[in-house]
Amino acid sequence: MGAWRSITTWGAPPGFNMGLDEALLLDPEAPPTLRFYSWKPDTLSLGYFQKFAEVEGAGRAGAVVRRITGGGAIHHVGELTYSFTAPATDALFAGTIGESYQRIHLAIAAALERFGVRADLRGKGRELASEREGTGMCFHHSTCEDLVWEDKKGVGSAQRRKDGRVLHHGSIKLATSDLEGEIATLEEVCGAVDPGELAQELRRVFALRLGIESEIDVPTPVERERAKELGARYLDPVFVRRR
Repeated sequence: MGAWRSITTWGAPPGFNMGLDEALLLDPEAPPTLRFYSWKPDTLSLGYFQKFAEVEGAGRAGAVVRRITGGGAIHHVGELTYSFTAPATDALFAGTIGESYQRIHLAIAAALERFGVRADLRGKGRELASEREGTGMCFHHSTCEDLVWEDKKGVGSAQRRKDGRVLHHGSIKLATSDLEGEIATLEEVCGAVDPGELAQELRRVFALRLGIESEIDVPTPVERERAKELGARYLDPVFVRRR
């Protein structure tokens, strides 16, 4: 497999965003891909195993999708979403699943230092100020590998492994929303941050710390078409509300 590529899709529709991640996961010929993206309209993404009715405010977002990855619901607004898609044999995913989370999150923490944010892994036996019971929201619940600062969770991610390939995608919070409330954000530490500027710094740090030298590229016409085909399912009310 060749070198990594880096693609961005700013302000993309929610079905397309999820469809492209899945298209990259399912294509055994796709090169290792680092992706940065944002959403329009604001979108609530449910974890694959969540029940729609148990997520507070699920009806108040601009759109709702159900991810193919697990975890809690994320309100995709005021954030940078990122994804890695590559063969499971890639060095990024070496060791246990937990070790791959830590590897990625520690690299993100190093990039956040450039913006004055001192983030670290939550670790064991630590209860955060952002923890809330019963909301179903990703940033109101944390695990040992999640990235936190100001005693709150600010980065969450999830993985899907299929047929020897891995999709790891996650959310870095630039600002909060009414659905997420008191969570860690870059805005509370250093003011407004441009998602493109953060993406550029992440690419630089990923090259230094993870060995991911990526060439700027765009999705191929075939990938775009496949993303549109797959993306329709993510907006299907039956799929979204199926649990």
